[in-house]
Parts: sequence; C-alpha cells; structure tokens
Amino acid sequence: MAITTAAASRGTLLSTSNPKTAKGAAEGYLTAILHLAPYTLAGVGNVCSHATEGCIAGCLNLAGRGGIFAAGETTNRIQEARIRRTREFTADRPAFLHRLAKEIEAHVRRAARAGLKPAVRLNGTSDLEWEGIAPDLFERFSAVQFYDYTKNPARARRFGAGELPPNYHLTFSRSESTPVAKIERLLDAGVNVAAVYLEVPSFGWNPSAGMDSGLPVIDGDATDLRFLDPRGVIVGLRAKGPARRDTSGFVLEGEGAL
Repeated sequence: MAITTAAASRGTLLSTSNPKTAKGAAEGYLTAILHLAPYTLAGVGNVCSHATEGCIAGCLNLAGRGGIFAAGETTNRIQEARIRRTREFTADRPAFLHRLAKEIEAHVRRAARAGLKPAVRLNGTSDLEWEGIAPDLFERFSAVQFYDYTKNPARARRFGAGELPPNYHLTFSRSESTPVAKIERLLDAGVNVAAVYLEVPSFGWNPSAGMDSGLPVIDGDATDLRFLDPRGVIVGLRAKGPARRDTSGFVLEGEGAL
C-alpha cells in the first residue's frame, strides 16, 4: 500500500541518503534511518533519556548537511524536518507508527529491487526504546535487520542477555561518564561498545593489559552495519561536526584511550 498523498506532503520518515549507511551496499544491505530531533530539541520531551553533556554538545545532529545553515539562519530544512517528525511522534503515536510501518514496507521492496537485504536504524539521532514502543514492528518485519546505538545500559544488558527481538541489534555508546569497568562488563556480556575518537586507534585501554595493549578497536566508519561486527570489540568512530571541538572527555585521543 502506497503512502497517502497527505503523508507524502509532510515528507518521509525514513532516509536512505546517509553517506555512511550507503557504504553498506558493498556488504549487501540497504539501510534506512529515522532521524528525530535529539534530546529535548523539539520541545516535546526527551528522546535521549541517557544523554550526557558531552554527547549533547557533540551530537551528530549537527554533522554533515544537518549543520549547514544559511548566513544569519539558525535552522535549516533538515533540522525542521527532524523537529516535525518528533512532534508528530509525540502528538499522534498510532498515526506515526502506521506511517513508519508503511515506509518500512516500501523500503523492503526497494531493497529487493536492488538485490539487497533491508536494514533499518530507528534511532538515527535519538535513543528510544523501540522494543517497548512498537514491539510488533520487529515481528511484522522479521526479514528486516534492525540496529541502533544506545546509551541506556539497561537496554544494552537486555540485548546481551538475548531479551530483545532477534532481529534487533544494539551497540552501547560510551560517554565521558562511562567507567572502563562498565565497558568491560558489557563486553563480557556480548555487547560491543562504541567510542568516539579524533582518530581511531588499534586498541583501547584495559586495566589488566597495561598501556601498550588492550581491548581491540575496529573502525566503525568503514561501514554502519554494526550487526556484522565481531563480538567483544570497541567500535571506534571518528569525531564529526561539533564533536571535533569536544573538551568534555566524550571524544578520546590516542592509542589505548578509553
């Protein structure tokens, strides 16, 4: 069933134009992302319940085209669209989820035409518990690989314990306030941990390994397909946008940093 004209006039919910997710085609996947306005930016509540000062200041919301403003302007079409989606999500949840399901259906067809497998990130710039908000999505679209980052340790632990839908993969996202001990516990539980670096190192610090070796770090910018990552690794992401100016400790620097 096609998206209605009224829905189309409001713009789509999902995007496949992200440069990083486009790299997934080489691995056989077509990814669609839902971008909302992060934290409390939309003025209708907090969609990033575990946000820290560092991640708020360095949020990817202002990276790439989302951070390009005309002279004298403080917003752009991308930011306005994300705010509009977030307000629609809050104002009429059933209608929003109906639209979302229709767009996922369309994405599945688009991927099939391209000879690719469909993947969906529901939290492109948010951290909502979709397994509780819309659990039926994962069952209805069992052939879709869903994946997200989260700063919510409880969600990460549930994923590690196999308590989330089998087609929903989570990677825990480190902040400036995350202790190394928590990172080690999550890795032991089978949860990978993403960390932002100025330049991605080959290893992150491990108290039991000394300063010349430690936890392996993979290049998370080579592809966005986190569900293909080996277990037990740090996923290194290069600082982008405002994060390049971070002074909070959210962005790490150097071999062994964690």
